[in-house]
Amino acid sequence: MTLLLKLSQLIDWINERIGKAAFWLVLVMTVISAGNASVRFAINYSSNGLLEIQWYLFAAVFLLCSAYTLQKNEHVRIDVVSSRFGPRGLAVIDIIGSVFFLLPMVVAVLWLSLPLVAESYKINEMSANAGGLIRWPVKMLLPIGFTLLALQGVSELIKRIAFLMGMIDDPNSKAKEPTPEEELAAAIAAAKAQEGK
Repeated sequence: MTLLLKLSQLIDWINERIGKAAFWLVLVMTVISAGNASVRFAINYSSNGLLEIQWYLFAAVFLLCSAYTLQKNEHVRIDVVSSRFGPRGLAVIDIIGSVFFLLPMVVAVLWLSLPLVAESYKINEMSANAGGLIRWPVKMLLPIGFTLLALQGVSELIKRIAFLMGMIDDPNSKAKEPTPEEELAAAIAAAKAQEGK
């Protein structure tokens, strides 16, 4: 089990790095969107390529961050059910959910997406819109994102089993970290305090 916990730590490390790197795509997407809207209103010009890159980036953020979201235990839970269980009960529910729902779904999406991506790459599929982008890179995000999600599912499964065996602390407990809103408020307060000096 120690070797499996090391594997879990490696998977967590990989998905955390990828997830945090993908956060920057939100900024890129916002800049492109604002720039495209500004140009469209200023000189009445728009580009299908710029419109499409926005949804490509959105797909990248969604698919590349899904494993990170699972790792940080920030995915949607049914509170009416999960609030009735203690840490051990939640771990059992997570194990059942991972084995019977998450991992089979991920394997099915991977299995179905690989031929789609291969065909798109083979024919160098292009957008049907004038000035649009090639399609295989965004389709490639499907197997990449779902592979990362599958790996994180395995990592979470290992952690839940190790918790039930008494080897690690509760993986469902969240660290008492400030929310992004609290961090922003603290940064604004620090900036105001700095201005006052």
